[in-house]
Amino acid sequence: METFNHKLNIYFETWMGPRDQRVRGWLLLDNYPPTFALTVMYLLIVWMGPKYMKHRQPYSCRGLLVLYNLGLTLLSFYMVYELVTAVWYGGYNFYCQDTHSAQEVDNKIINVLWWYYFSKLIEFTDTFFFILRKNNHQITFLHIYHHASMLNIWWFVMNWVPCGHSYFGASLNSFVHVVMYSYYGLSAIPAMRPYLWWKKYITQFQLIQFFLTMSQAIFAVIWPCDFPKGWLYFQISYMVTLIFLFSNFYIQTYNKHSASLRKEHQNGSPLSTNGHANGTPSMEHTAHKKLRVD
Repeated sequence: METFNHKLNIYFETWMGPRDQRVRGWLLLDNYPPTFALTVMYLLIVWMGPKYMKHRQPYSCRGLLVLYNLGLTLLSFYMVYELVTAVWYGGYNFYCQDTHSAQEVDNKIINVLWWYYFSKLIEFTDTFFFILRKNNHQITFLHIYHHASMLNIWWFVMNWVPCGHSYFGASLNSFVHVVMYSYYGLSAIPAMRPYLWWKKYITQFQLIQFFLTMSQAIFAVIWPCDFPKGWLYFQISYMVTLIFLFSNFYIQTYNKHSASLRKEHQNGSPLSTNGHANGTPSMEHTAHKKLRVD
């Protein structure tokens, strides 16, 4: 196993240059196989979990959901606060920032970004809750692609570019997750649901996040510093895939829903106050049940 890890490390360094030695010895970062194995385990659970639950009653998980989402809300708030304050007081350049500036600032950014990487492992639990609650309609290609890819991408980020320009996307994503996980935590409490109005805007925030992250990476290509351009090109490409997938999700979930409601109104189809028309669940009810994307 040690020989395999050594060969793998040599292969990575041949293609991506020398690794950043400041993260040597950090949990999960020395070798790639543990991160890859955790991802494979996640995908196996995604595949086998719904089969296991097929003939079983769904679990409520309400108390766990509240605690889980509250925990991720607090972790996300901690990360965005620490990143923004470190970057602001450390004088990071918005357009392009290399990975070796003030040591104290870089070390703080690296520490927070390790938590960001580790949070992507914690977020696998999102999918496990879907499986336990038998919300299989929410386990979409977008959901799995986003969760599985982020953990692996950030293993490489932490080993090669663990600070500098890498802070921006993580800061935005952490802010979006404060909004998103607070919503899902509160929505697990039935009494709070009538007061939650910002679900639709979560996907809009995510799309804005991707456009801003891609734009900032483009700035660093136009006005370069010592931050590796290969990483910037990869980030731009990955943001394009997320913009495409999340835009498709938004159109399928909200635009088609709005069009269906307009059509029903034009045809004079009444909807009763309990959200049903002729015994069929209304589109509003279906839309709220439909999909979660994070």
